[in-house]
Amino acid sequence: MASAPEDPVLERYFKGHKAAITSADFSPHGQQLATASWDTFLMLWNFKPQARAFRYVGHKDVVTSVQFSPLGNLLASASRDRTVRLWIPDKRGKSSEFKAHTAPVRSVDFSADGQFLATASEDKSIKVWNMYRQRFLYSLYRHTHWVRCAKFSPDGRLIVSCSEDKTIKIWDTTNKQCVNNFSDSLGFANFVDFNPNGTCIASAGSDHTVKIWDIRVNKLLQHYRVHSSGVNCVSFHPSGNYLITASSDGTLKILDLLEGRLIYTLQGHTGPVFTVSFSKGGELFASGGTDAQVLLWRTNFDEMNCKDIIKRNLKRLHFDSPPHLLDIYPRTPHLHEGKIETVEINPKLEVIDLQTSTPPVVDILSFDSTTSIQSLQRLRVSTFQFESFQGRSLLPSVLLAARTNRRNEMVFGSTTVMVSV
Repeated sequence: MASAPEDPVLERYFKGHKAAITSADFSPHGQQLATASWDTFLMLWNFKPQARAFRYVGHKDVVTSVQFSPLGNLLASASRDRTVRLWIPDKRGKSSEFKAHTAPVRSVDFSADGQFLATASEDKSIKVWNMYRQRFLYSLYRHTHWVRCAKFSPDGRLIVSCSEDKTIKIWDTTNKQCVNNFSDSLGFANFVDFNPNGTCIASAGSDHTVKIWDIRVNKLLQHYRVHSSGVNCVSFHPSGNYLITASSDGTLKILDLLEGRLIYTLQGHTGPVFTVSFSKGGELFASGGTDAQVLLWRTNFDEMNCKDIIKRNLKRLHFDSPPHLLDIYPRTPHLHEGKIETVEINPKLEVIDLQTSTPPVVDILSFDSTTSIQSLQRLRVSTFQFESFQGRSLLPSVLLAARTNRRNEMVFGSTTVMVSV
């Protein structure tokens, strides 16, 4: 059915990645979007008209996760190459590399104050890093299988993690101990996160379910079976009243948590959807998946000032306090099957004047002691052609093949490349 004007609408889409998109995150000011992909690259999309997109080259394998720091001055990324990188999100794109995990890294997450970074890995550990000194601090070990995701609570006192061992664990960052454990016999959580006030967690299940847990009373509050395949990601609206989900069934679902029901099914992707994320103010959300497209949607929810949200939630972070009226207890019977009529939105069925989807791309090569010939070869395959010589540096060949513009950038046909040394 055609969507009403007040329904969420597909506002824009971006093409630039050459493989599936695994992660997306909005900048704090809401004018940029960072995405990660199987193509080993990060991309930074600017929402201003005619603005160029940046593609950051440095990882040697699939990039699994990306996130802006709270101030927006850094980007953290995780990769199957077993490293974590910190990038400066500008046209130079300088980066530093962290090595401590012994297996692919699945997620990165900044604490709300930006002082710490949590990383989750297939080496069965969560590691915490000091961002001021850019050094490793400590590891959390209790999972018995790959850790797929780890997230800080809004006040930074807790970390929630999920693993293929079919458990979700809550960790105290002060004493480094596991203080709570949720287990599931049917499947494992692909993704987990705290709600904005830090009293509940939501999990995206491989068993097609979405679950909401109250961590103060260790109670399952809501249990949704609205997808027909595994759920890969969830994102809370900043108000805490809505949750959006991404699934391998190719759809996005929007849940009204106050009423405990499904309200929207969004179609637009071809194939599984791996990531979805609300902007910090909640007026936009972005999604990505195997079709290598980034879809940018505008919501019909109340826009909220990000700073006001943070202040309000910090005032309410008391885990021993009784439930607040805004806490997300359902108003309908437990186990919501999504049988109440919902709105289905399929942008492909409508004529939409979308903004340009293929902005000019600036490729930024982060050259350091770990940058490999393979990184340049992957960039060649996806963007431009240049001669490579086995066992020798490719940079001279690149320089010979390029012309230099007025900004001292190398231009290969329609692709601009900047080299950060």
